[in-house]
Amino acid sequence: MGNLLSLTTFIPLVGALILAIFLRGNDAAAQSNAKWVAMATTLFTFVLSLFILSGFEPQNTDFQFVEDRAWLLGLRYRMGVDGISVLFVMLTTFLMPLVIASCWDVTHRVKEYMIAFLVLETLMLGVFMALDLVLFYIFFEAGLIPMFLIIGIWGGKERIYASFKFFLYTFLGSVLMLVAMVAMFTQAGTTCIGACGEGQVSLLTYNFASETIPVLGIQVIGGMQTLLWFAFFASFAVKMPMWPVHTWLPDAHVQAPTAGSVVLAAILLKMGGYGFLRFSIPMFPVASDLLAPLVLWLSAIAIVYTSLVALVQQDMKKLIAYSSVAHMGFVTMGIFAVNQQGLDGAIFQMISHGFISGALFLCVGVIYDRMHTREIEAYGGLVNRMPSYAMIFMLFTMANVGLPGTSGFVGEFLTLMAVFQVNTWVAAVATTGVIFSAGYALWLYRRVVMGDLIKESLKSITDMTAREKAIFAPLVAMTILLGVYPALVLDITGPSVAALLGQVEVALADHAAATSFAEN
Repeated sequence: MGNLLSLTTFIPLVGALILAIFLRGNDAAAQSNAKWVAMATTLFTFVLSLFILSGFEPQNTDFQFVEDRAWLLGLRYRMGVDGISVLFVMLTTFLMPLVIASCWDVTHRVKEYMIAFLVLETLMLGVFMALDLVLFYIFFEAGLIPMFLIIGIWGGKERIYASFKFFLYTFLGSVLMLVAMVAMFTQAGTTCIGACGEGQVSLLTYNFASETIPVLGIQVIGGMQTLLWFAFFASFAVKMPMWPVHTWLPDAHVQAPTAGSVVLAAILLKMGGYGFLRFSIPMFPVASDLLAPLVLWLSAIAIVYTSLVALVQQDMKKLIAYSSVAHMGFVTMGIFAVNQQGLDGAIFQMISHGFISGALFLCVGVIYDRMHTREIEAYGGLVNRMPSYAMIFMLFTMANVGLPGTSGFVGEFLTLMAVFQVNTWVAAVATTGVIFSAGYALWLYRRVVMGDLIKESLKSITDMTAREKAIFAPLVAMTILLGVYPALVLDITGPSVAALLGQVEVALADHAAATSFAEN
């Protein structure tokens, strides 16, 4: 059990190495073997993650399953999970077998395709488990490479443009974070985030200077904290992505293969929100408090603007991509409300969005595999030929809207309640996004599924296969289960969120006391 986190993280990489070294040929048998090796690897990883969840103690707010050993150049390899990160680990391991199952009809460079997803799983898990700043950055940035290849090799006609746009946006955003990391190490003398050794301070509790300082002739309120906060914000805001640095996402989604879109929406976007929770709020509490109104208004604008843009889309994937940006707006609102409901709601919304958005992209993939087009105008009346598909698509459309009884409702409700306590105007503007989301989601569903089956090309379309139904079954179960019993998530996140808020309150009180003393 001592190396459980490392084992869970690197088993997918082992599976990728097995495929790379031992699998030869590109015939049907070799392709089938590649898929089965990838499936077995992801299933084994999921089973290992269940041991993490079963042994996790929610009331213990310290990092658990901690691994700490010497690494490179004086740096240390530290891994651990708490109530904030453990559910993202579970989300990743839960979804990856479904992602591999959705690739079963792929015939182009199958071995390399499976390797890319297995390597990506290792890097995503590492992000959520890393307790060292350098280790986190390596996992965080390295994840760009397999996703870049997935879009660039197996994507659509404009895949090269989309893959480079995705890479450059996210990489350039992270350059500032790297500069900030160097500054933090220079000042604090450590890169430890949690479970630090004896005599070592954690960056989560280190008090970075928050006094006003001049930079290029401009007085920066919040001092060093504000500068560091903006550097990390640049990286995480692009990763979410937040408005107005969201434009890479629709292109990436449209060009990515179905499985790539699922991973991108369901897991990769959550790294930005996780970064805000793990770094921005606890490490820079004064700057976060100072700049929270900015983030709240950016989030509200994102919700309304991207919902309106979604209303006029003709490509199903692009519509769902803009929907993802809007839903991530609720996440950043909840995080920077900095209260119990907000942080709980933001984490819940990210977990829920992982199931719902992943399922919606799979829904698009089901009919794209049959008709090879994502244009909304090409469809209509599918309920007459695909009743099972119509029922599943309806469920996830309603969940995306935030229908009570689905997981989509809980996260939005909690974040809106949290923001209402902080800024009623932001809450009012964001609430209109709920109405707009109903507009574009139901418009999409009506155009694609409802009505008479008029188009000749659709009259021979077949309903979902047993494999496709099996892929959706766990997603349906989780969407409904979390909708009616949200305590499954909130009981795990609650204590760690409360501990984080307590730490922030102490830091803000100390800053207020120091400021008052200096003024007197």
